[in-house]
Amino acid sequence: MGGLGLLATVAVAGCDSAVGIEGTDYDTDTGRSAAASTSAAPPARPRAGEAAVTVSLATPDSETADALTRWAIDLQELPPQRLAGKCWMISPQDVESMYADKQAVLAALAEPGVPDGGTVVWQSPAATSAAAAVTVVAGRTDIATGYACPRVFPAGAETGFTTADARHTVRRYLARSTGRPLDPADREAAHPLVCAASPATWDPTGSGRSSVPPLSATPDKLTGVRSYADQSITSEQLRTGYLAVTAPVTDATGAQQERTFTVRETDQGYCIGDVSP
Repeated sequence: MGGLGLLATVAVAGCDSAVGIEGTDYDTDTGRSAAASTSAAPPARPRAGEAAVTVSLATPDSETADALTRWAIDLQELPPQRLAGKCWMISPQDVESMYADKQAVLAALAEPGVPDGGTVVWQSPAATSAAAAVTVVAGRTDIATGYACPRVFPAGAETGFTTADARHTVRRYLARSTGRPLDPADREAAHPLVCAASPATWDPTGSGRSSVPPLSATPDKLTGVRSYADQSITSEQLRTGYLAVTAPVTDATGAQQERTFTVRETDQGYCIGDVSP
């Protein structure tokens, strides 16, 4: 290890997975991902002929090394559609674009990853003719699940969440509401999508008067969702940190109506603070 960090080489243990909602961010497939229920298992030892990757860390951390190694092996071996199924917490649109340059991502992971608050960050070496220079960011909450799908950005670019993330937050919320979550593990208790009631800092209009997010105070504001038009989910910026995400929703009577979700950006992603009645 040379005192620099931890080098991890393991084989991935998991199962096939598929995306379960049709729409512009998804390819049609059958079945649902079981990755979340299997990815937390201890990593299998590599066997002859299996792909291997190196995840380096400035501070030895076997949990982080294992979670990123499992994902990095899938990055090399799985087609984009199946990888999107395993990385169901990220918009498939972002999975496709962020993970396009596999060699750049793997080169970054081979550099010592550095803890940065609630994330671990890897910076790739300078760009070459074979790979671009990128920044790879993995969240601690994702690492704790045993299978971490990181975010990838061009080197030097600001890291953070995108409007696609905001729409995907609403997509996940609606999928849960229909009783068909994108993954069996996607439950509010494990992966909160509703903004917390405390601290009461909800202020989407910039009025200066903070309050409790309405949806946290009345969690059943939207009930009876039978389906939604996934391909028609749109978003609009309200003010810094807040977006309005609109989706056509069909209720139990078969009536369709547009619902607008007000979402807020946090350190962990977007949360939903309100929804139109």
